[in-house]
Amino acid sequence: MRILVLGGTAFLSAEIARQAVAGGHDVLCLARGTSSPPPEGAGWLQADRAQGPAAYAGASAAGEWDAVIEVARDPLQAREALEALAGRARHWTFVSSCSVYADHSVRGAAEDAPVLEPLAGSAEPTAENYGEAKSAIERATADFVGDRAHLCRSGLIGGPGDGSDRYGYWPARFARASGPVLAPEIPAAPTQVIDVRDLAAWLLFAAEAGVTGVLNAVGDPVPFAAYLEESRRLSGGVSETVMAPAGWLAARGANYWAGPDSLPLWLPPGHDGFSARSNAAARAAGLRLRRWTRTLADSLADERRRGLDRERKAGLSPDAERRLVRDLRAAQSA
Repeated sequence: MRILVLGGTAFLSAEIARQAVAGGHDVLCLARGTSSPPPEGAGWLQADRAQGPAAYAGASAAGEWDAVIEVARDPLQAREALEALAGRARHWTFVSSCSVYADHSVRGAAEDAPVLEPLAGSAEPTAENYGEAKSAIERATADFVGDRAHLCRSGLIGGPGDGSDRYGYWPARFARASGPVLAPEIPAAPTQVIDVRDLAAWLLFAAEAGVTGVLNAVGDPVPFAAYLEESRRLSGGVSETVMAPAGWLAARGANYWAGPDSLPLWLPPGHDGFSARSNAAARAAGLRLRRWTRTLADSLADERRRGLDRERKAGLSPDAERRLVRDLRAAQSA
């Protein structure tokens, strides 16, 4: 196939390009390349999408595409790409997100669950309106591409190369073996990850097979207690684990999910279904998943390569963790 990847230099889009090249496809990546160039074997159309419609002139002039794969989060850029290229693509994939869903409280919810209203055309996309922005791109994709579109609603993506620092935080923290590991007391809360390698393989398979429509690309739910114990086991199991009540942590400034001084994968009340969505439809259409324990082991190996003590985008700082453990023990002994 002739495949155009709108991206191709970072995490998921780079993995898509790598696998497509390995599969013998003719791959062109449209990207700035400021962080890294596309994988070896892929063509590179160096362009800055922030420059507007002119960024797509080269891809448009290159002819017809068997597949276009889009990972954008900016509705304006996504719409400009659609305007320039939708008529030249046999199959169009948009990697959306389960953040488009309006309700995250129901476990096992499928693709027919209500979604957020699309972000208004004049609004600037931010981290706070990420779901609305992805919803806007879904609607534009459906308008331009119709039944040639695969709207892939991905969940949390993990595995080697993950720059979000979420899924790899816990095995890396145990592996540091520097004092007690503080964790939220949420044993039954679900975690759910899809390996970046499995997601890339699924997107390429879907493009080749002509899979279309809305499909959740998510892993199988795993209880937090099982995920935490496997993280501890993989690290060598030498660190003490200190479990703290979720309400106590929230009251003392620990943050949910991601970002500075967070406890990754811990979700606020009302999000019981955020990491427990159904993947039945995608599995029936050909999605294949490796065991989550393999993804976790490979994530730890990647964390070790990048440095266990490096500065992270998510997780508790050592000072914040020591303070919270000290305060918790003082409260328990009072």
